Amino acid sequence: MNETIRTFGYPATLVREYDHWVVLLRPAQPTLGSLVLAAKSQETAFGALPPAAHAELATITQAIEAALGAFVGYKKINYLMLMMVDPHVHFHVIPRYDGEREWNGREFVDAGWPKLPDLGHAVALTDPEKTQLSEVVAAHFG
Repeated sequence: MNETIRTFGYPATLVREYDHWVVLLRPAQPTLGSLVLAAKSQETAFGALPPAAHAELATITQAIEAALGAFVGYKKINYLMLMMVDPHVHFHVIPRYDGEREWNGREFVDAGWPKLPDLGHAVALTDPEKTQLSEVVAAHFG
């Protein structure tokens, strides 16, 4: 796994692994169920990924949207390819909703709704919460 994947807590935050990608729980949760979809390669440019990695995205995005729909009941979903600090190809997957969601006695508000997500307004999870929430989200994948 590349350094970007490890930065986001792999393997503790692993939700699902595919041939070319991993789905990780985002350790800082701007909204409940926020994920990182990261390419397993060393590429730093999206267009440099092999065709099979691009093709696999169709399957993965369908699985993500079904899982987060069941878990969070989002109204919109944002796939943000920022790659400003962490260089390897990855997306921040942010489920968007009006109001708040609650999990494990904690409140998760979509502070940016209905505009841009406010990534600076995120709930920082403890290590046990990261593992637990990763498992809960993973259980929603088909």
